[in-house]
Amino acid sequence: MTTQAPVSTARSAGYAKGRATREEILDAAMLLFGEVGYHTASLREVASRVGISHPGLLHHFSSKAVLLAAVLARRDEVDEAAFQADLDAGHDYFEALALLIERNAARPGIVELFATLSAEATSPEHPGHAFFQERYRTVVELTTAEFERRRDEGRLRPGIDPHTAARLAVAVMDGMQIQWLLAADTPDDRPDMAAALRAQFAALLTD
Repeated sequence: MTTQAPVSTARSAGYAKGRATREEILDAAMLLFGEVGYHTASLREVASRVGISHPGLLHHFSSKAVLLAAVLARRDEVDEAAFQADLDAGHDYFEALALLIERNAARPGIVELFATLSAEATSPEHPGHAFFQERYRTVVELTTAEFERRRDEGRLRPGIDPHTAARLAVAVMDGMQIQWLLAADTPDDRPDMAAALRAQFAALLTD
């Protein structure tokens, strides 16, 4: 019994250190992918930012494509948890989307990451192509369902197709991100992304 405790403790400490290093790698990769794009970023640069060797990084992520998948998954996990928390707090679907955009405005690296990678991923050869295809399909489907519910309640403006309304909402969200990023050096003229999204919803809904 006494001989096992130190071994178990050391193993637990090793796991904890490994998890911490993995988190550091994801943070560094998220920033670097947002700064220079996936293709330009290198694993050696990520490793350098974390303070580990290139082989050390490969111990956690066997390739750049695997690392990208983990970065994208982590970003969605964080956003989905915050989004669900807003729904649980009583906000409706559309206001929860606007609150998500407000939070992203405080995380320019996340906005840049999404804008850069989603543009790159339009190429079928990009390792993130399938991820973004599925993400857009899911977001449009969920938002369409919400607009359909508003239509059935008589709260969607007459003549507006729920699926088209959903695509317009997603276009505003992504388009405002680009304008917001481009205005980084002119903060006085920087658009309010969340306000623009709320205005779009107001134009589509009767309430």
